[in-house]
Amino acid sequence: MTALRVLTMIILISFGAGLAGCGGGEGEVKKHTAGPTVGKELTDLKSAYEKGAISKEEYEKAKEKILERD
Repeated sequence: MTALRVLTMIILISFGAGLAGCGGGEGEVKKHTAGPTVGKELTDLKSAYEKGAISKEEYEKAKEKILERD
């Protein structure tokens, strides 16, 4: 084999080996969560009310809606 042919093969093998570890999708399993918990939502809602971002009426309606979902 010529030196150019050997060099080309080394480059192709290296490139192929690099791609083998990418994007296969079999190595990682990602867990998706449904969103914040009821407790977290209630805590955030109360915080918004205490900071004056929402009125007492808005707080009570949103709280009721969260609790009905659960």
